[in-house]
Amino acid sequence: MDKLQIKAVLRDLKTTKPQKLRKEGRLPAVLYGNKVQNVSLTIDAREFDKLLKKAGESTVVELLTDDGKIHPVLIHDIQNHYLTSVPTHVDFYEVSMTQKLKAAVVLEFTGESIAVKTLGGVLVKVLSEVEVECLPADLPHNIAVSLDILKTLQDTIHVKDLPVPAKVKIITSPDELVIKVQPPRDVEAELSTPVVEDVSKVEGAAEEKPATTAEATPAKTEEKK
Repeated sequence: MDKLQIKAVLRDLKTTKPQKLRKEGRLPAVLYGNKVQNVSLTIDAREFDKLLKKAGESTVVELLTDDGKIHPVLIHDIQNHYLTSVPTHVDFYEVSMTQKLKAAVVLEFTGESIAVKTLGGVLVKVLSEVEVECLPADLPHNIAVSLDILKTLQDTIHVKDLPVPAKVKIITSPDELVIKVQPPRDVEAELSTPVVEDVSKVEGAAEEKPATTAEATPAKTEEKK
C-alpha cells in the first residue's frame, strides 16, 4: 500500500473559530502523542474523508504540517455531529516508529459459509475487531477472516484461529469467540407447541374475594322458648 498522507495547517486558537473553519470546508484538529505537545491544526474536510475511507483508525499515515515536518500518526479519535454524523473534529496521535503500540484492528469477513448457504444456518458475529501489539510499520489495516471454513452448524472461529503476520501479536483473549453458525429456526415446531397462558397474571382475572359480613358471621340459632 502506498503511503497515505494528509496536509495540515497550524491553527491559532485566538484568531480562528471552529464554526468558521467548517463553513470554509476545513476541520479543526489536534496533534499529540510521542514527544509532542498538543498542536492545534486544520485539515481539508474532503481530503480527510478520502483518507479515512482508505486508512481507517488502524493505519499509520503521514501528517504533513506547514512548518515542514512529517508526523507518523494514527487517526485516534473523531468527533461527529450528533445529527448528521459528519466529522467536526479530529485527533491525530503521533507514534514512534521504533516502539511497539497497541491498537484495535477491524476484522474483514470474506468468503461464504457452506453451513449458511446449504444448511440454512445463520451467521452470528460476536467480534468486529481485536486488539493487537506491534511496531507501527507492521500494523495491519485489517485482519481477513474466511467464512469458508464454516461448513457445519457446529463450526466456529475463535481469536486463536485468526491469521496474522509473525510480527503482529493479538492481545485479545485467544479463546474469545469471533463468529459462529446458529442452526435455523424450526418454525413449524414453534407453531405446533401449545401456548400455556398463566391466567392468574391476567388483569381482571377471578380473584379470591373476601367473605361478606353475612357470609362471615354464622347465623344465630333461634332459641326455643
